[in-house]
Amino acid sequence: MAIDDQDQETGDQAFLKQDTLGRWPEMTYGGALSFLRRRYSRDLHNVEVAVSGIPFDSAVTYRSGSRLGPRAIRAASVQLAELNAFPFGFDPFDYLSVIDYGDCFIDPHHPETVVETIAGHIKTMTDANVFPLSFGGDHFVTYPILKAIAAKHGPVSLLHFDAHCDTWEDDGKRLDHGSMFLRAKNEGLIDVTTSCQVGIRTYNDSDHGFDILTAPWVHREGVEKTITAIKDRIGSNKVYLTFDIDCLDPAFAPGTGTPVPGGLSSAQALTIVRGLGDLNLVGADVVEVCPSYDVAEITALSAATIAHDILCLLALKKDVQTHPVGRL
Repeated sequence: MAIDDQDQETGDQAFLKQDTLGRWPEMTYGGALSFLRRRYSRDLHNVEVAVSGIPFDSAVTYRSGSRLGPRAIRAASVQLAELNAFPFGFDPFDYLSVIDYGDCFIDPHHPETVVETIAGHIKTMTDANVFPLSFGGDHFVTYPILKAIAAKHGPVSLLHFDAHCDTWEDDGKRLDHGSMFLRAKNEGLIDVTTSCQVGIRTYNDSDHGFDILTAPWVHREGVEKTITAIKDRIGSNKVYLTFDIDCLDPAFAPGTGTPVPGGLSSAQALTIVRGLGDLNLVGADVVEVCPSYDVAEITALSAATIAHDILCLLALKKDVQTHPVGRL
């Protein structure tokens, strides 16, 4: 039976929509789930951003389950696809060509293939000059992503939101979501002299050259000083943004594998991210959403909103006419 023209412009745009710009009406409570209802596709022609899931969580040191994070983030994004973006006042998909690339297929029974598989997945995007926006999975997935990013751009600055420094001792081989950024430094994937960690509230004997804006510092000094410190540190360098959802306090993000009290609020984190439009972003991820420990989807909602706002920052680079309302 043929689908009439009206039906072609409502609902299920994840697989019915033929182009990568714009959007049409969806039921927030129904329809095929993709991130922000973007079209599912592996065609990177004329695409600017590819969203994909990296459902791997075998590198955790405490609670597992973040392999289900990409699914939860997609489901939590439905309302964000309904109205113009707040506080920006525009539809990012009027300006930015975005697809949902689906998930990276990982064989968990052959852990020796994980790094190569994820790096190859991201390389497909970077080779096509497409910005990768990835959903974990545990935080180890950022290491193979950085291998692909560095192969394209050289050593990049790392903007790392987290409760944990993730620079503990690393032997160069282990699958460990707490040591991969020391490995990334040692392998020359990142330039720590222009890199920044935000929200840290666990101890390490060394900062390994990062500028660390601890959670107490952010609480004491405020979000505006935090934004300024990040921009001063990174400058115009190419930067990869990685956001571990446990950067947020467990009151705002209980659905994560290694929660640590005293973290940022969702309001603080969103204000900081929304203030980073001047950065030269070359990729980003949101990781460690563990839906089995979530409450009323609040963790997944924060993750989806952070990812949505990163897309808005990319759209702002394109002569967008913003229409914010209210006292911002």
